[in-house]
Amino acid sequence: MPTDLKKIPGHVAIIPDGNRRWAKKRGLQPWVGHQVGAKKFEKVLEKALELKIPYLTFWAGSWDNLTKRPKIEIKFLFKVYGDWFKKIADDKRIHKYEVRIDFLGRWKEILPTETKRIIEKAKEATKGYNKHFLTFLIAYDGRNEMIDCIRKIINSSKVKINEETIKENLWTKDLPQVDLVIRTGCENDPHISAGFMMWDTSYSQLHFTKTLLPDFKPGEFEKIIQGFSARERRFGK
Repeated sequence: MPTDLKKIPGHVAIIPDGNRRWAKKRGLQPWVGHQVGAKKFEKVLEKALELKIPYLTFWAGSWDNLTKRPKIEIKFLFKVYGDWFKKIADDKRIHKYEVRIDFLGRWKEILPTETKRIIEKAKEATKGYNKHFLTFLIAYDGRNEMIDCIRKIINSSKVKINEETIKENLWTKDLPQVDLVIRTGCENDPHISAGFMMWDTSYSQLHFTKTLLPDFKPGEFEKIIQGFSARERRFGK
């Protein structure tokens, strides 16, 4: 690990963008971009483990991505999920670094049976690990998460509303606050989509890069972490 890093973020969340644009520029089908982007994330994951970042969250697909895009693209994306998650769960590095894999979102409502089986197998194979935590958000929308949270509170016996009650009822209840959000593929529109982890990113630092996900290299990821390390966080003080 680089010696010049003063502090490591406890939780990094990545909003990947640019797979389809990367493919379009090369005259390829969109799902080719998704495949290449998935492979590039594996390299970034390896760097995150090397840097000893405890929590890494990756937004693998929003609800809109998986319901509103062309059916043929969604079909291929589901296949990418199945191949990708099986490969990650079998990766020796996952077990070497004791990485617990989890999946949040409405994926159970939409993914094919075989893909859901692979996901459950990945969760089962790593459920005993507690050193690193890799979370995939699939069919995720922060607005859906907040609506579901409110419904749970209304239907529970808890009347008092406070920060703890809200956190306890979020899909991300077991995840700490996000220290750093990285969004790839930002050209002229840096933004956070669909209320992304709105409760957990209230004090997050944000980094927008023009680099499309398939071109996003571990070295760039490390430089972003170095930038985080060098900045003072005041949390509104």
